[in-house]
Amino acid sequence: MKILFLGGTGNISTEVAALLHRRGHEVAVVTRGQRPVPKEYRQIIANRYDLESLRQATKDWTGDAVLDFICFKKPQAEIAYNVFRGRAAQYCFVSTAMVYQKPPIGRIPATEDLPQGNAYSEYATAKIECEAFFRQVAGPDFPVTVIRPSHTLGRGRYATPLLTGDYTLIKRIADGRPVVIHDDGQWLWTTTSSADFAVGMAGLVGNPKAIGEAFHITSDQAVTWNCLFFEMGQAIGREPNVVHIPTDFLCREFPQFESPLKGDRAAHSIFDNTKIKRFAPGFQCRMSPRDIIRDSFAWYDEDPARRIVNAKTGALLDSVVERWRKAQTGR
Repeated sequence: MKILFLGGTGNISTEVAALLHRRGHEVAVVTRGQRPVPKEYRQIIANRYDLESLRQATKDWTGDAVLDFICFKKPQAEIAYNVFRGRAAQYCFVSTAMVYQKPPIGRIPATEDLPQGNAYSEYATAKIECEAFFRQVAGPDFPVTVIRPSHTLGRGRYATPLLTGDYTLIKRIADGRPVVIHDDGQWLWTTTSSADFAVGMAGLVGNPKAIGEAFHITSDQAVTWNCLFFEMGQAIGREPNVVHIPTDFLCREFPQFESPLKGDRAAHSIFDNTKIKRFAPGFQCRMSPRDIIRDSFAWYDEDPARRIVNAKTGALLDSVVERWRKAQTGR
């Protein structure tokens, strides 16, 4: 197949592109040229968010599938439609599992037909608008498949409740500095490796039965946030110094946490993957939450240059803990 990636060098798309290339497909990647693209792929330099730039750069491309990992707002969805209508046998829009209604209403584990709506997250709201647009314009000349990742992690990434998982939190755990978990740490959370996700998505690309359908692609394993931090400590060899803080306090005192918490992580995250397994029989998540953590931490061990501590992140966590302790003591 001829496959065009809009965004093919990111946390998830890198693994998907690599897997499809290994399977013998022709991969082209639209990029601004700011990240290296494997020499085995065709690189197309363009601004994906500019209609004429994208149209001109891809004018000689027609193929089997467009995989759009970097469509975040409705105007960007409109660009994709105007550029690729009639030129691809399938357009795969990478949405998010955050589109499901928050706070959660309905059954657990979540299935793809749950109601949508997430007033806490602008990101999720924009993805919902994109999905609605694609449902409206989908047809024989623009066949759409919607894909909804949840917390999907490549090497060097791991799940954290508040901030992006980088070396900063690893260093704090190693040094015995306080780290924060929201509420009592008992919310169940699902993490999925990018490599496992790629197998599921690859099973949908070029699959005519997937046209007009939506899929979330996640692991079947969900563990508590306390368990995730326990595994981080096991990987480092030091028990984390955990401070549990209520979600309401965190969001009131630090409004930037409302989206990741009330919009996502302050609820059980468990998914029913029956549908993706039916359409992509080869899909199976092989990496456990422990595997993801240890593989990511090992990535930092491989190269000291990767062990960058973000001073602003550290200062913010210190401020969160200090404010909570003052609220508890009244001083």
